[in-house]
Amino acid sequence: MPLICLVRHGQASATDEDYDVLSDLGRTQASVVGRELARRGLRDPHLVSGTLTRQRDTARLLADAAGYTRPLHQDARWNEYDHLALTARYAPASQELWSVQDLLDHALLGWMRDPGAADAETWTAFSGRAVAALAELTDSLSRGRDAVVVTSGGLLAALCGALLSLPHEGVVALNRVTVNASVTTLAAGASGTTLLTFNEHAHFAGDGRAMLTYR
Repeated sequence: MPLICLVRHGQASATDEDYDVLSDLGRTQASVVGRELARRGLRDPHLVSGTLTRQRDTARLLADAAGYTRPLHQDARWNEYDHLALTARYAPASQELWSVQDLLDHALLGWMRDPGAADAETWTAFSGRAVAALAELTDSLSRGRDAVVVTSGGLLAALCGALLSLPHEGVVALNRVTVNASVTTLAAGASGTTLLTFNEHAHFAGDGRAMLTYR
């Protein structure tokens, strides 16, 4: 059965004016995970990414390191939510004692519980497009072909939450711990799509531990 490897993009440039650019470390992470995927010997992998710069660049660096020569397909349904807009919209009244991660967790739960404002994507729409993109991808794969999708932590958490029927709190917990350039593996079989592994990052263990990042 086809395997689908969902890869979180490499570290973005959180301290720069444009967040949607890989940091130098993020570019290295992308190459490292590409070599890890090459080691796994995926079958004629179909390569997909979202349309965000950090996703596309991770996919291209990954492909170069893995030796993948097939063209990169881009699909905006794999794009991440706007974390800055969410944090601003659902910020608590007082933020003095809150870490950046706690603020994001709070905002995500607020978003998930909100039926939705007319000027913003709802959580239901966000998670729905992720599920739809995955379903379309699995339907397109032949039995002898695997896929690699470069996306973001929120999409990964949403999909895993849907596959495992997790409550909102469980999805937030997954989002919190997703490692940059980690691999989450799904199996697409006749009975549906199954989560095999989540957030694999052994390629950043040992001597590579200095490359391990969550944001």
